[in-house]
Amino acid sequence: MGIVNLQENNSLIRELTDTRAVESLPFAGRYRMLDFALSSMVNSGIITVGVMLPDWSRSVLDHIRSGKDWDLARRHDGLSYLPAAPADNDSRQGDLKNLYHNIDFVEHSSQKYVLLANGSFVYNVDFSNVLRFHQNTNADITMVYHVADTESAGKNVVLEVAENGLVTDLAEKPAIYEGSKVSMSVYLMEKRVFVEMVRYTYEHGGQDLLLDGIIRRIGEYTIYACEHKGYVAHIDSTAAYYKANMDILQPENWEEIFMGDSPVYTKVKDEVPVQYKETASVKNSLIANGCIIRGEVENSILFRGVKVGKDVKIKNSIIMQRCDVRDGSLIENVICDKNVVITKDKWLKGAQNYPLIVTKNVVI
Repeated sequence: MGIVNLQENNSLIRELTDTRAVESLPFAGRYRMLDFALSSMVNSGIITVGVMLPDWSRSVLDHIRSGKDWDLARRHDGLSYLPAAPADNDSRQGDLKNLYHNIDFVEHSSQKYVLLANGSFVYNVDFSNVLRFHQNTNADITMVYHVADTESAGKNVVLEVAENGLVTDLAEKPAIYEGSKVSMSVYLMEKRVFVEMVRYTYEHGGQDLLLDGIIRRIGEYTIYACEHKGYVAHIDSTAAYYKANMDILQPENWEEIFMGDSPVYTKVKDEVPVQYKETASVKNSLIANGCIIRGEVENSILFRGVKVGKDVKIKNSIIMQRCDVRDGSLIENVICDKNVVITKDKWLKGAQNYPLIVTKNVVI
């Protein structure tokens, strides 16, 4: 069975997540962040999935609905929503409280293994390979990691791994360096191990499953790490979100994530094709259905229903659903949230690595 944990702290990406969970952020023209973990689970043969809802859950519920688009709308097993724990005298933060209050969902399942994944990563992983690795090593817990190819800031769990895959040390660090072995927040274990970990850690005052249940009890478990060698991006900051979207414009990344044997599923919306008018010019961009293009678009991602007026220049930008960029405007290194209107002849420009953000429903 799979559990998608949508309880991540998104303080470093606050401008885009004031009213939504980071896992429901729009991505690559038509997807949401949680699509990647959910699709990887389904493609790996997991048919029982629990989604642990965040505090801001409306956008998640609207996107997933019954789970039909992931083939999880089933009479038996299928999709379950795991609500946040009720407000009571326990003021502890972190995901452990919510896992503890939903532990009966795991205990009553017929599956032997539990795969816990975070919804804020971009990847396409075959978890059946992770299961075989887990069985061959006879591990209590198997973690999935990738080797960082660049230096970046942000909270990440760094692993030290022996040649046979045995994890010798785990640490949460504020920055990672090229060559670091970085956790992808994917954990596979038997159900009995997961239930014991959640119960014991919570009842002994723990708050966070990773920090209190695994890192501080590392000596009590045999932990192995399985490397994923494909593309990985962790969306834990605005800069990381912007970079990951720009990475998808590179054909090799797009093909690996979306064009392989394991598709990424999302909520289907049928709209008319893009209308490219006579004055349109588009280079190296992703343009979703329903857009009307009259200006220039370069190295950018436009979501559904965006209108681009005459003499408009959009470069290195992310324009979300139903935005309207009117005649003569210049947009460069900008992230526009949904339903933004850029009126005539406005110029908006951010820094190359730190884009300007226009929040939802704003008129400029």
